[in-house]
Amino acid sequence: MPYISPSPGDVHVNRPLTNLLVGYMQDESGFVADSIFPNIPVSKQSDSYFEYDRGDWNRDDMKDRAPGAESAGAVYGLDTKTYYARVKAVHHNIPDQLLDNADNPLMLDRDATLFVARKALLNREVSWVARYFKTGLTPGQVWTFVADGVDSGATAAATFDPTSGANNKVLRWNDAASSPIEDIRKGMTYVQQRTGFRPNKLTIGRPVYDVLQDHPDVVARIDRGQTTGPAKANRDSIAALLELDAVLVMEAIYNTAKKSVSNAVSHDFIGGKNALLTYSPETAGVMLPSAGYTFSWTGRAGASTQGARIKRFRMEHLEVTRIEAQQAFDQKLIGGDLGYFFEGIIA
Repeated sequence: MPYISPSPGDVHVNRPLTNLLVGYMQDESGFVADSIFPNIPVSKQSDSYFEYDRGDWNRDDMKDRAPGAESAGAVYGLDTKTYYARVKAVHHNIPDQLLDNADNPLMLDRDATLFVARKALLNREVSWVARYFKTGLTPGQVWTFVADGVDSGATAAATFDPTSGANNKVLRWNDAASSPIEDIRKGMTYVQQRTGFRPNKLTIGRPVYDVLQDHPDVVARIDRGQTTGPAKANRDSIAALLELDAVLVMEAIYNTAKKSVSNAVSHDFIGGKNALLTYSPETAGVMLPSAGYTFSWTGRAGASTQGARIKRFRMEHLEVTRIEAQQAFDQKLIGGDLGYFFEGIIA
């Protein structure tokens, strides 16, 4: 009988494996991409959404009204934007000969599932950094408000002034003379002044977090309220100090070296040496602005709320079992003026 494609294994989605993928994502606390901006499950791969003109909503159009006269009219602009959730996938084959010859405690099915799940999670984080954790030379390309970290001997102003232009200079936070608390608050106030929304999250790379934990200004502020034991600068205490909902630390690392015979590795933190202030609501909703949204395509059998699923099926002509991870999402910049990006904020 000839080989028929697709076979039943090709179209069957193993739901327990999909559940394992979701659980594995939640356990990896170093990956924060899905914690920064709200996730919007969508049933279609592409669609459109509406966006109001914020300036029209913040304008005072009310005027005095004389007896019998018309009231003052006001209008607001409405635009249409689109998303497209690209499908990405990766697989790992388990040859029958390897499976039949494996010794305990190897569990090749489980290990292959965790392997491709990790690949999916890593891709989501790398994609987030490539989309949001950068500047753009063209105004509005990424973030409207940007500050460049510089050394003390460069052209840095003694005091960070967000009002001086789109590309400001700020003394890098690894310099003891720097003022990260004031810098962050000035950035928050500047965004609030121009949008009406105060940033509520700070996303930083692990190297930046290490510097903030040891910065004399941060330690001094936290130490003043300490009554017993050592003062501890952690995510919660720094968030409370800055009046933020969360400080999110990108602790995940990735290998940038290509696969080779020598198996060379080049590991680095995905988040690098940058910091990003953003405003986003806890969950997506009508009339709720956000610096960004993630549109995850959930309209496929077995897909999680992040648009991810894992399939397990036979490749009989190869005598292998294939474990395949797939996800479809679009990390969309919604409000470029609802963020303040500090590029290269430490040396």
